[in-house]
Amino acid sequence: MSEQQAKLSKSEAKTYRVQGFTCANCAAKFENNVKSLPGVQDAKVNFGASKITVWGTTTIEELEKAGAFENLKVREDKEKAVKREPFWKQKENIKVYISAVLLVISWFLGKQYGEEHIFATIGYAAAILIGGYSLFIKGFKNLVRLNFDMNTLMTVAILGAAAIGEWGEGATVVILFAISEALERYSMDKARQSIESLMDIAPKEALIRRGNEEMMVPVDDIQVGDIMIVKPGQKLAMDGIVIKGTSTLNQAAITGESVPVTKTVGDEVFAGTLNEEGLLEVKVTKRVEDTTLSKIIHLVEEAQAERAPSQAFVDRFAKYYTPAIIIFALLLAVIPPLFMGADWSEWIYRGLAVLVVGCPCALVISTPVSIVTAIGNAAKNGVLIKGGIYLEEAGNLKVIAFDKTGTLTKGVPSVTDVVTYNGDENELMTITATIEKGSQHPLASAIIRKAEEDGLNFNDVSVEEFQSITGKGVKAKVNNAMYYVGSPGLFEELLPNGIQSEIKEQITTLQTQGKTVMILGTEKEILALIAVADEIRESSKEVIRKLHQVGIEKTVMLTGDNQRTAEAIGKQVGVSDIKADLLPEDKLNFIKELRDKHQSVAMVGDGVNDAPALAASTVGVAMGGAGTDTALETADIVLMSDDLSKLPYTIKLSRKALAIIKQNITFSLGIKALALLLIVPGWLTLWLAIFADMGATLIVTLNSMRLLNVKE
Repeated sequence: MSEQQAKLSKSEAKTYRVQGFTCANCAAKFENNVKSLPGVQDAKVNFGASKITVWGTTTIEELEKAGAFENLKVREDKEKAVKREPFWKQKENIKVYISAVLLVISWFLGKQYGEEHIFATIGYAAAILIGGYSLFIKGFKNLVRLNFDMNTLMTVAILGAAAIGEWGEGATVVILFAISEALERYSMDKARQSIESLMDIAPKEALIRRGNEEMMVPVDDIQVGDIMIVKPGQKLAMDGIVIKGTSTLNQAAITGESVPVTKTVGDEVFAGTLNEEGLLEVKVTKRVEDTTLSKIIHLVEEAQAERAPSQAFVDRFAKYYTPAIIIFALLLAVIPPLFMGADWSEWIYRGLAVLVVGCPCALVISTPVSIVTAIGNAAKNGVLIKGGIYLEEAGNLKVIAFDKTGTLTKGVPSVTDVVTYNGDENELMTITATIEKGSQHPLASAIIRKAEEDGLNFNDVSVEEFQSITGKGVKAKVNNAMYYVGSPGLFEELLPNGIQSEIKEQITTLQTQGKTVMILGTEKEILALIAVADEIRESSKEVIRKLHQVGIEKTVMLTGDNQRTAEAIGKQVGVSDIKADLLPEDKLNFIKELRDKHQSVAMVGDGVNDAPALAASTVGVAMGGAGTDTALETADIVLMSDDLSKLPYTIKLSRKALAIIKQNITFSLGIKALALLLIVPGWLTLWLAIFADMGATLIVTLNSMRLLNVKE
C-alpha cells in the first residue's frame, strides 16, 4: 500500500469486482481513468483478482464509463457474479465467427474473379469492420492521445494494409488478432477460476438456532455467539467452536489435508470444511469477513496483485519497447523509398508487418498468467503464497532453516526419566511442578503434565520469591527453602565445586539419547535430574530427504536445546547442519549470516516465537496457518495444515513457475527477433507477423497452464 493509500485508508475505501479485463495494460489504463474521476482520491486495480479498490466517492455508472473503452462491467464486491456465458457463446467472440466466414467467402470470390474484384474487396472490408470495430475505436482514441499500445499498433497496421490495397491481409490480421485476444481472455479466466473456486467453498447461508427457533440465515447476518447446526454431508458456513457432538471433518479446502480430522466439543472448526458423519452444534466465533477462509481468499487476491520481479522487468521493458518498434517501423517504411528510390507500397507493407510483429502481447502476459495460476494451485493444496515475489524467491532457494520445536518435532515434550539423589521422587516432582507452575517454558508444561498424571497435589503448595533466570532456569522458595530448577549450565555456576563427575556422566548419557535434562537442586546440592524429550514428527525425515532430492543444498536445524539433544534429533531427521543453544536473537543473527553467505534463505517456523527470524529470512514459511492469525500475518508462505509435507511441493511448484516464466520471456522475445530477421529478405508478410504474435501468446498461455498440473 502506498503512503497516499495509507493516509486515505481512513477515508472510505470500497472494492468492486470488474468483468472484462483482457490484458494488464487495459487494467492499468482503467486504473488511471478511475483516478481522474471527480470525487476519487485514489484507485488500485488488482488484475489477477479482477478487482478495483477506490478511495473516495463514485458510482458504478461512473466506473463503467471509465471502463467503456474495454466495455468493462463493474459490480459490488459482495454481489454474486453474473454467470458468464460459455466461452464459445460470449458476445465478443461471435463477431470473430462472422468475420471468419466473410473472410473465407471473400477469399473464394478473389480466387474466382481476381483479388482486385469489387465483391472480394467489399467482403474483406466487411470482415475488417465487423471483426475490428471495437479494436479501431480503442486504437483511434489512443492515437489521438498519442498512447501507443497494442490496439494502436494494430489499427495503424490494418488501415495501412487497406490503404495500399492489401484488403485480404488486413482482414486476416483483424481475425487473427481477435482470436489471440479471445484466447488471452480465456486463459486469464481459467487462471482466475482458482480464486473463484475458493469463494464457492463455503455455503452462503447456515442453519442457526436462536432461542428455541431454528432458521436459515444468510452468512452476512450471522452474529458471533450464534449457534450453527451442521448436519452430516453439509459444509460449515462459519468458523467456530464445537459445543455439542463429535464428527470427522474434511478440511482439505482449508489445509489441503486429504485425511479427515475428528472434531469434538471444544475443538476449533473452519468455514468451508465438510462435516462427514455426525451432527454438530457450533458456536460461531468470527464474523463472515474474519473467517480463516475469507482471510485466505483476501491474501490470495492480494498475492496475485503483488508484482513479481520478472513482471516488473517485463512492464519496464514493454514501456520502452513499444515506442521503439513504432519508430523503427516508421523509418523502415519511409527511408528506403525516400533515399534509395525503393517501391513505396512494398516498404510501407514491410513497416506495417513490423508494427504487427512488434505487438508485445505475449511478453506482457508471460508473467501474470504463470503467477496467478501457480498461486491459485497452491491455495487449493493448502499453501498460501503471498505474492509473485515470494513464489520466485522460493524457486531460487538453496538453504532452508527449520525451527526444531513444533516444526521438525511435535512440540509437545514429555518427561521420560526422573533420577533422584536425595529424597522421594513424588516429593521432588511436587516441588518441581510447584515452581514450574509460574514458568512459560514448554518444558515446564511437560513437568506439570507428569505431575498431574501421577496425581500429585502441587497446586496446594505455596511458592514465594519466584524469579526467572533468563535462558537458564527459575528459582523459588518452597516450604521456606530456596530451590533452583534449570539447565546443567546453571548448576555448574551455582554449586561451589560444579557438578560431580558421576552426575555429569548420567546427564551426558541422557543427552546423547536426545533428551533435554533439567535439574532440581539447591545452592549446595543436586536433588534430581528430570529428562524431557520431544517426539519427532513422522513426516520430518521424509520431508528433509525430498528437499535434498529437489536440489536444496543445505538444511539447517535451529534450536535453543543443548548441542547433544539437538544432534540426536538432527541425525534422526537427516538435516545437514545443526545449531543449538540459540536464544531468539541468536536465531535472528544466524539467519542474517546465512543470507549474507547464500543470498536466498527460507526459515520454517510455527509463526509465533519465530517471527523475528521469519521476517529476516528471504522467505518466511509458517506452519499451521489455519486458525492462527500470527502465522497468516508474519509469514510470506503459510502451510495451512500443521504439516511439513507440503514444503517439497511448494519448492517444486515455485521452481516450475520460475522455469516457465523464464521460458515464456525467452520465447516471446526470441520469436519477435526471428520474425524481425525475416524482414531483411522480405519474407515477413502481415498475416505471418500476426500468426507469430498470436502463436507466441497462445504458447505462452498454454505453457503457464501447465502449472495447474503440479501435484504433491
